[in-house]
Amino acid sequence: MQNFEKRRDRYNAFASFENPLVNLSFELEVPDFRPHCKHHGLPPFHFFLYHVLHAVQGIENFRYRIYRGEVIEIADFWASYTVVNQDNNLNFARFVMTDDLREFIARSLASKQEAETTTQLINTAEDLSEYEQRRNIYITCMPWLKLTSVEHPIYEHKTYDIPSLAWGRFSDPRADGKLTMTMSVQAHHGFVDGYHVHLLAQAIATGIAKSGVSSANRTRAQP
Repeated sequence: MQNFEKRRDRYNAFASFENPLVNLSFELEVPDFRPHCKHHGLPPFHFFLYHVLHAVQGIENFRYRIYRGEVIEIADFWASYTVVNQDNNLNFARFVMTDDLREFIARSLASKQEAETTTQLINTAEDLSEYEQRRNIYITCMPWLKLTSVEHPIYEHKTYDIPSLAWGRFSDPRADGKLTMTMSVQAHHGFVDGYHVHLLAQAIATGIAKSGVSSANRTRAQP
């Protein structure tokens, strides 16, 4: 928590606001991972989700939470995201994070199937303890839309401390091997500034590139 103490005065300032949240929408540019996923039999959404969540986990400011009136730093969090169920209603998938990509995807697919086939609203965090509820990240994807901005429903702005990420439709393939989408990042401004959102965007792109996607795109571009 040494790094947090360097910005405690910023936290105290924003914590006094009725709405201390910052919400930034921006164009995220990453290596086009879709050919890589097709070649290796990986579902693109779950591949991307893996890199998004691990990028979030690697930035300390996104791990700060408010617990019983004190600021804490969580070590890890649940992997969770919104799903459309068989009735075309909202549901939630949730599973335990892992560093292994294929195991992460297997868990994600299993959780997605459960959320899709369940008519009741599940994984709402009501089954978790007060502390376990802090170990969360909210993720939503709207692949039908070219997202420009989003406003998330908030029960109480003043004490809201869990980051929310959203993105929309991926761009068409580009000649330079890049993929773009609009991403929205919402977080407590006492913890996160625009700089940290910039770090997150960089970390997502770097993680995807390190997975071998960049070399796959260069190979595709050769005559």
